[in-house]
Amino acid sequence: MIPEWQPVEEPRIPKAVWYVVPVVVIGAGLGGYLYYTKNKAPPPEPVVKAAPLPPAAEPAPPAIAHPIPGDSDAAQAALPSLNDSDAPLRESLAKLTNEKTLDQFLVPENLVRNIVVTVDNLPRSKTAVERRPLKAIPGSTVVNTLGDELTLSEANYARYASFVSLVQATDAQKLSAVYFHYYPLLQESYENLGYPDKYFNDRLVEVIDDLLATPTPKGPIKLTQPRVFYEYADPELEKRSAGQKVLLRMGTANAAQVKKKLREFRAIIAKGPQPEAPATE
Repeated sequence: MIPEWQPVEEPRIPKAVWYVVPVVVIGAGLGGYLYYTKNKAPPPEPVVKAAPLPPAAEPAPPAIAHPIPGDSDAAQAALPSLNDSDAPLRESLAKLTNEKTLDQFLVPENLVRNIVVTVDNLPRSKTAVERRPLKAIPGSTVVNTLGDELTLSEANYARYASFVSLVQATDAQKLSAVYFHYYPLLQESYENLGYPDKYFNDRLVEVIDDLLATPTPKGPIKLTQPRVFYEYADPELEKRSAGQKVLLRMGTANAAQVKKKLREFRAIIAKGPQPEAPATE
């Protein structure tokens, strides 16, 4: 007897399984993706070539406030070297004045170098005595003593008479011609002094202007002597530049003559108006 067919009841899957399976599948896929990306080397970053730098610009030449003209005397001999310039320069200067008087004041060695060093130092507080192109004025400083008060004596100013006469007798136009001719050597020496980007003529004009600004004291100049050398009792005079102190020491009348010649020379070597004279002059 064949048994009557009866439907077989399929086993039931718990509902929890349907929730767990998708989670397992998703977790397995995510784990595989993370493993793959972790172990896969990142692609190399693209190499970006930097744009080539523009060529460095050439340094601008130094600005020149007071350019000098070229040497107009083609008949003059070619310039010597700096080391061989002493004798030719002395000869050129001797033609401007009395040769014997010139030798009385001029230091004939290292003329160009000493001129440049001294000019550069005149607006400063001190100058190098051993580098001066001129010999020291003969004699010692003459002072008047009244009690504890010291003043420069009129006799001291007389010590500068020969030098001032030399200055007065020198033609500024002829002196400037010598200056222009030897200027390349002066410029070379100035650059060797540590100013490769500076112009010596500009510095000379500055120095002349500083000298022209020397005040004209009224009455005797009072001094002190804290050590070996005399100093100006007036702090305003004592703080003046080395060049201005020289003009103060030679007295009002002598200083006025030197300033006059300096103005004549400046008018030739510099462009622009002359500086105004101090009101006290």
